Amino acid sequence: MLGPLILAASRSDKMRRFVSAAPGTKQVVARFIAGETVDQVVPIIRDLADKGLELTLDVVGEDITTVEQSYAARDAYLELIARLKELELGERAEMSVKLSMFGQSLEGGHELALANVRPVVEAAAAIGTTVTLDAEDHTTLDSMFAIHEELRKDFPQTGCVIQAYLYRTEDDARRLAAAGSRVRIVKGAYKEPAEVAIQDKAEIDKAYVRILKILMDGEGYPMIGSHDPRLISIGQELARRAGRKLDEYEFQMLYGIRGEEHLRLAAEGHRMRVYTAYGTDWYGYFMRRLAEKPANLLFFARSILTKG
Repeated sequence: MLGPLILAASRSDKMRRFVSAAPGTKQVVARFIAGETVDQVVPIIRDLADKGLELTLDVVGEDITTVEQSYAARDAYLELIARLKELELGERAEMSVKLSMFGQSLEGGHELALANVRPVVEAAAAIGTTVTLDAEDHTTLDSMFAIHEELRKDFPQTGCVIQAYLYRTEDDARRLAAAGSRVRIVKGAYKEPAEVAIQDKAEIDKAYVRILKILMDGEGYPMIGSHDPRLISIGQELARRAGRKLDEYEFQMLYGIRGEEHLRLAAEGHRMRVYTAYGTDWYGYFMRRLAEKPANLLFFARSILTKG
């Protein structure tokens, strides 16, 4: 029951101020956020790549309120791509973007987000990598999928994310699998009403498996976003049944969570991509990580109580 409460807190300015000021926050945030600047995250990118892992990089900060902030978000990704080019790591690291950060929720937001994300996708393609459009709450998805479809006309490798807990997702998966696109499947990390989303965890897991099977049996490239050992094992079995080679799908897990499993899967020959977030506006991302797993919240609480 804590998860929905934490997700509600992720939208609270009062809670943002409290969490940001708490003595133990910095220690816990560092577990999930690789740094605040490109310079801070570069050594981590190198280290993960040297270990045989791939990355998807997320500049956190979706809660913007002005057009100028959307331009700043675009420029932050362009700066990241320029650094990846210098490091010759374009083939090891892709980008994940939240269209809300590119202005999707502002007036004229659909066109603004498309205009902002296109140069990022173009720059990524120029260094041999790509961009995945992250899924956010259900009200944004029609816009996200429309932008995804538009971008794929010129950059067919552009990926997108689908969320197993939404009732609409099986239909979305069938459409996307047939289109041959790159699709990351996750359980879902936003507080959604019962009218649009499954609420029971066991039923969400069942939906995840059904949707993953659709992706594995389709023509696209499935990206399995999960830390759940059972779902990882099921994903391997579904890939085997579908006759997929190890380079025809991949696993994705968050930076700071189950690092040994990252290495184990890579050592077995799987493509293993680490979702690595960085930036100064970390609060919303951090709170969703706490909501996903009670142990993360306990770790945070202990850190606060033992500091200062």
